[in-house]
Formats: sequence, structure tokens, C-alpha cells
Amino acid sequence: MTTIIPKIAIVVARGANGVIGADGDLPWRLSSDLQRFKAITTGKPIIMGRKTWESLPRRPLPGRLNIVVTRQDGYVAEGARVVGDLGDAMDAAFMQANQDGVDEVCVIGGAQIYAATLALTDRLYLTEVEASPAGDARLPGIVEAEWREVAREAHPAGERDDHAFVLRTLERA
Repeated sequence: MTTIIPKIAIVVARGANGVIGADGDLPWRLSSDLQRFKAITTGKPIIMGRKTWESLPRRPLPGRLNIVVTRQDGYVAEGARVVGDLGDAMDAAFMQANQDGVDEVCVIGGAQIYAATLALTDRLYLTEVEASPAGDARLPGIVEAEWREVAREAHPAGERDDHAFVLRTLERA
């Protein structure tokens, strides 16, 4: 069996002001973007922090290994693999990606996990929401010059979307 070294991808939606979360939840409702999130992440290992895990309306997210990073001893996340640090999360994700024959692992939040993985990231699935909501979680600064855009798709607000948004796929330059 050939070992694949998967790409690390961040999947995130951010407001025009950099906000990605408010009080442990998303600061908007974007049904169209959630469908894209599901399409991108299904079948791939996903890495998240404890607060992101706890914010999920349905746990675990089906059809993918859910890996939860927490420093809380004895933390239980039923249906997920719990690890104590990002290195262990990456090891578990890469092992699962190889078992499943997929070439990407996805980091899905929150802000601390994004900050810790951004320098290692090969691809960004970035939803730019046309709003500047109040919030307490922000995406670390992305230096556009370090990335090249390989896809862009503008979406007007659909009937189940609070705002218009642009879906961008960026790869490390």
C-alpha cells in the first residue's frame, strides 16, 4: 500500500470584518454554504477544537472521522476521537486519510485551531460572507500574497441564506 501525504485544508466562513463566530455559534445562517461544507468534508477526516465540537447541532458529523482536540483530561466526545494536542490530531487524521485513500484532511475550527494550523495549511476553502457581524472569534490574518486563488464563485443570498457570499478556494503559492 502506498502512503499518501494528505494536504491540510482549512474550511472556514468569515465575515468582511474577520469574524467567524459569536458566543460559540456561527453569526449567520447560510444553508448554501453548509451544503458546500458537507460536500468538501464528507469522507475526509476533520479536526476541530472542543468548542467547535460542542457547537455542532449534530454530533458526530456523519461520514467522516471527527477528531476533537482538547486539553481537558477525561473529555468524552461520543462518536469522535479525542486527542490532547494538534500533533496527535494530525497523526490520527493522516492515518485515517491513508486508510480511506483520501488526499486531504480538513480543519474546521475554531479560531485557536485555525491559528495553530494556518502555517501548515496547503489549501483554504474560504467563504467570504458579505456581512460584518459582531462576534468573539476571528480568523487569523491570511496574507493573500502567500496564496493563489484557484476557484471563485459568487452566491447571492438564497432563500435560506442570511447574506450573499463568495466561495473561494486558495492554494499555497
